[in-house]
Amino acid sequence: MSKKEVTAPVKKNQDIVLEVTDLGSRGEGIGRFQDFLIFVEGALPGEKVEVRIVQVRSRFAFGKLLRILEVSEERVQPECPLAGRCGGCQLPHLSYEGQLRYKQNKIEQDLRRIGGFEGIQVPPVKGMAGGQWQHYRNKAQYPVQELEGRPEAGFYAPRSHRLLPVEACLIQSERANALLPAVMDFVRAEGLSIYNEETHRGLLRHILIRDGRATGQISLCLVLNGSRLPREEAWIDFARQNGVTSLSINENREKGNVILGRRTRVLWGPPYIEDSIGGLRFFISPPSFYQVNSQQTQVLYETALEMAGLTGKETVVDAYCGIGTISLFLARKAKKVYGVEIVPEAIEDARYNAAQNGLTNVEFFCGRAEEVMPALLRERGLHPQVMVVDPPRSGCEESLLDTMREMAPDRIVYVSCDPATLARDLNYLCHVHPDYELTRVQGVCMFPETSHIETVVLMSRL
Repeated sequence: MSKKEVTAPVKKNQDIVLEVTDLGSRGEGIGRFQDFLIFVEGALPGEKVEVRIVQVRSRFAFGKLLRILEVSEERVQPECPLAGRCGGCQLPHLSYEGQLRYKQNKIEQDLRRIGGFEGIQVPPVKGMAGGQWQHYRNKAQYPVQELEGRPEAGFYAPRSHRLLPVEACLIQSERANALLPAVMDFVRAEGLSIYNEETHRGLLRHILIRDGRATGQISLCLVLNGSRLPREEAWIDFARQNGVTSLSINENREKGNVILGRRTRVLWGPPYIEDSIGGLRFFISPPSFYQVNSQQTQVLYETALEMAGLTGKETVVDAYCGIGTISLFLARKAKKVYGVEIVPEAIEDARYNAAQNGLTNVEFFCGRAEEVMPALLRERGLHPQVMVVDPPRSGCEESLLDTMREMAPDRIVYVSCDPATLARDLNYLCHVHPDYELTRVQGVCMFPETSHIETVVLMSRL
């Protein structure tokens, strides 16, 4: 037997008693049974639990929580009736204060273990004011399925496409919660066919609702396995009568998990709804990327702006700029901002948003940041004083990190939705190629009740 191989001390369907000592990256409880890692969803540190082993791997196992023998002081009774069954929230059983401490520790541990930053001290996470986290989301995406002959909308059970019908959700906006039942009643009254993933037949796939929190404007987008909606005039009347500002359909004929297709057609109202953050107006179309927590987005961007340390003389590059939200925050304090984004519709929105806010010192480019930024360096000799990156969960490609090093900005502000890939990229810029030092770290809780955390860091050039 190889020295690296481990003989598991547990078997499938075995019941054990476990002391939980930590939380994993997805909010699952972690304990050790004879020094063998066991992951248990729903368990909290400080608890002694009875667990049934459901899956065994070479170095760890997964257990199902049967009974809590000793209860954590931070355990709370979830307010949501779907808690533990819906895959949307991983931590409804943990107090909000406990969630903030967990997220602070998550950032710190990833920076140490993955990033190699020994002795790093992460300050407390910036949580929602007064701990009032309910109904924070401004965007709701509901898959639709036919269950026992009846069209239903809701959310998927964990790691499945099994639909759990829902009419109201504690983290979705109250306006979305009010609109969804009316939409589904109308779907049933109209006899609209429902998409079937297995046969690839049926029309309605998803319902997308966006809420302009500062304006009260609502967009409703129906995602179709087709290009037309039967009785579109009836749907327009429905929108008028139910307070919808903008009604559109999105065509997605592809098989797979991607929610939106490439073509969106407005049936009624403007193509955008409007929101306001930090005194800036943003116009949001159905496919636009826009942070889902408007209240905490202002906290996040003000934190990034503070770290950027702008005086009005700096040139700034904003990679992964989306519809220009961070770019416009920066443009009010910078000499010039260049925004880069791969989605053409987002770039159109970004340019429109800049014009609507009267900001002329920002320029947007459509393309992969990994390709556009080297071109800006090569063709324009661009060497910004500040660079801001807000990549997807997978982090930055190594080629982009190399371009950042070549551009050699004085400061890099990295906004991340995944501490693990953040730590990996920081290690590359600060240790593998020690051009920068990590000078500030700040977590912002954008997603209460979930295991996700947004982090902003500042790197300064050595």
